[in-house]
Amino acid sequence: MTGLMQILSIAAAGADGAGEDTLLGLDATGWVYVGVSIFFILAFVVGKVHVKIAEGLDAQIAEKSKALAEADAIRKEAETLLKKAQKQFDDSANDAKDIVKQAESEAATLISTAETEAKAIVATRQKMAKDKIAAAQRNALADVRSKAADAAIAAATVIIAEKHDGAADKGLVDIAISDIGKIAH
Repeated sequence: MTGLMQILSIAAAGADGAGEDTLLGLDATGWVYVGVSIFFILAFVVGKVHVKIAEGLDAQIAEKSKALAEADAIRKEAETLLKKAQKQFDDSANDAKDIVKQAESEAATLISTAETEAKAIVATRQKMAKDKIAAAQRNALADVRSKAADAAIAAATVIIAEKHDGAADKGLVDIAISDIGKIAH
């Protein structure tokens, strides 16, 4: 190692421009290159730097491969979840369409039933109104007849009282008794 230091000190002295000293035909710059080359050769041969570098690179490659494999697995899982979600969405959309169709059908049935029931109610109410009108007409007619009969009786009473005397009444009573006798036999 001390020899290397001497070479470096000579190379540094030669770099000052004190002349062009050479050793084995190499100036200071050449010896610096030789020294660095020897350093790298020893680092590779003795220190096994190339193995350590290769192991480090292999470890990084393994980590990157593992990360890529995990990313690929996550991507596949995400695709599966996306397909599942899309299927659920499609199923839900179809279910919603079916529900809407069923609701429309039920609404149409309810409307039809309501219209039929409304028509029946209207017909019943019309019949009830007609029946009430007919009953009112019958009551009015009976009332008019009753009043007409009362008026006729009153008029007949007045006319009979004026035109009939006791003898005419005797003939009517005899006829009434004979009619009763005929009915009894």
